Amino acid sequence: MIKTLEEAYRFVKKVKICTIFPTEKVEFTSLWENVDLPKKQTGEKGWGKRMSAVWTWKNQLPAEYPTEIFYGKIKSGLAVLMEMDYMAHDHFPRAYKDIQTQDQLTQFIHSKIVIEPWDTTTLRKATIQEIGCTKSQFDTALKKLQITLNIVRLNDSQIKRDTWVPFKELYLDVWRQYVHE
Repeated sequence: MIKTLEEAYRFVKKVKICTIFPTEKVEFTSLWENVDLPKKQTGEKGWGKRMSAVWTWKNQLPAEYPTEIFYGKIKSGLAVLMEMDYMAHDHFPRAYKDIQTQDQLTQFIHSKIVIEPWDTTTLRKATIQEIGCTKSQFDTALKKLQITLNIVRLNDSQIKRDTWVPFKELYLDVWRQYVHE
């Protein structure tokens, strides 16, 4: 059972892919199920030790081990951590979809992220104002961009808000193996 960031790192390396929280949508184990820290106790303020650790580690692992741990979303829309070789050789070839095959809103959001990194809140406000889409439509498009490996979250533990960059900006070697522009 996992109690430290280092143990969480070894766990992801061993299982190759795990969800952040338990789900019946996929057969992967979750980080949550394997963390041996107490859940929030009655009367305790905040999230509790277990939730705080899992929520922190999902960002910290890819930030501290950027060449070894990948954070992203899979087809079901679930957030996962992956061992980098698994992502590069198994996941990417199955999940990647060319941005030109995506709907107009998804392409619009991608075109903004290609120019500069955007945090979710600022990007959502700008997109809703410019396009007139709903929050739900925006969220769906942003999720599609992650699932199709067109964007990824910036691996920087100092950044507090999810900030998005093009996949190839962080993982150019993987991109070049499969995408021929």
